[in-house]
Order: sequence, then structure tokens, then C-alpha cells
Amino acid sequence: MSDPWIGVVAYHLAPGRVSRWLVGGYGVPENYIQALRRAGARSVLLLPGEAAAPAELLARVDGLLLVGGGDVEPERYGQVSGDEIYGTEPDRDALEIDLLLAADRHDVPTLAICRGMQVMNVAFGGTLIQDLPSAGVTGHGAPSGEEHVRHDVKVAPGSRLAEAAGVETLTCSTHHHQGVDRLGGGLVATGWSEDGLVEAIERETGWMLGVQWHPEDTASVDPSQQALFDAFVRRIREG
Repeated sequence: MSDPWIGVVAYHLAPGRVSRWLVGGYGVPENYIQALRRAGARSVLLLPGEAAAPAELLARVDGLLLVGGGDVEPERYGQVSGDEIYGTEPDRDALEIDLLLAADRHDVPTLAICRGMQVMNVAFGGTLIQDLPSAGVTGHGAPSGEEHVRHDVKVAPGSRLAEAAGVETLTCSTHHHQGVDRLGGGLVATGWSEDGLVEAIERETGWMLGVQWHPEDTASVDPSQQALFDAFVRRIREG
């Protein structure tokens, strides 16, 4: 097949986020796009607020990528928002959850990164730890990415993650303050940090992989991280 098209859900840019823009916008950090290009794929942005049905959006692409960003609204997993919740985007939550469920129904390969993995868990009925430091879990960096934290992730043998990465342990760039609590239905944990936090989840069927760290940060210099994007695109090509 020709180079596959990956639908990448963009996040909101508030007014003033881009110099000299008088209004807000939508964006995706370029390292996600560069990793997809190295894997031989092209990208198209999917924007929150579109009137099109999720199945219609997915019919126009070959795969789905969910990227990092702000917190999922706790009300979506049956909790009240704590003081640490930040950067919620209700329309993005709604779009990504609907896209994940449609991708699962229609067997559209999906890679979900950081926030994306958290949305994936919530989409299938799981819950999140709203703030890791408040729960006594440290060493995972801050959402801003200003802390350049790396830690190892142990990979479950025989998992899609193991098949993709080709290693038993990954050294990962991490900057997040939330994590998976109760797993959603039909999901399995396939990666863990040394403190026991779930760092990767997969659907039991199809090709849908979520990782809590940021493989795009180091993919240009770490083949095992680029391999996640390569495996994602290869799965699309294999059909």
C-alpha cells in the first residue's frame, strides 16, 4: 500500500499560546509527526469539535494516534475533580473516547501515548489516579516536561509491546502526574515501572496499544522507542 495516513487528534492552543496569534488554535508537537514520518506514514490532524461521526473520521485514515496533553475530566470515570486537575478539554475527551470505541469496533490500529493511554483506560471503563505525588508515587516527572526524567519499564513477554520494542526493558522519557488505577474492561497491563505503576496497556483483541511514557521524545536516538511507531505503521500495512 502507499504511505498510510494516521489521524492524530490535536489539542487546543489557548489565545496567546502562539506568538502574534490573537486567537487560539490547534496543535501537535512535531516530534510525534517526525516519528510517524520515520516509520513511513503521513499525518492528518483530527480536531475536537468536528460535527462528523467518529466512524466517518476513521474511514478517512488508516490508523489513529492519541498524544499527550491535559487531564481527562474525572467525572468521566466517576470521581470528583481534585485540586491538582489541570488543562481539561471536554470536547477532546469526548472525541478521543468516541474514536477509541469506534477504532475498537472497526479494528483500526491505534497507538495511545501518555494522556492517550489514560483516555484509553477511561474509554473502556477504567479509572485513574488523579495525582501520583499525592498518592505517594514520585519519580515520573511533571506534565510540563521541564523535568527530564527517565526510568525503566519492564515489558510483559509475548505482548504487542514486547513484539514491537524487541526488548525486555525500555528506558523511557516520562513527564506525567496521573496514572492508571483500575484497568478498563478488555484491557491488559503489559508494562510496569519499578514502583509498580502500570506503564503500558493493550486491548485483548485487535492492535491497540497505550504507553504512559513519551516514546516520541527519544525515538530519534533510541531504536527501541522508534520501534513502537514502526510496529504501529507495519501493522497497518499488513492489514
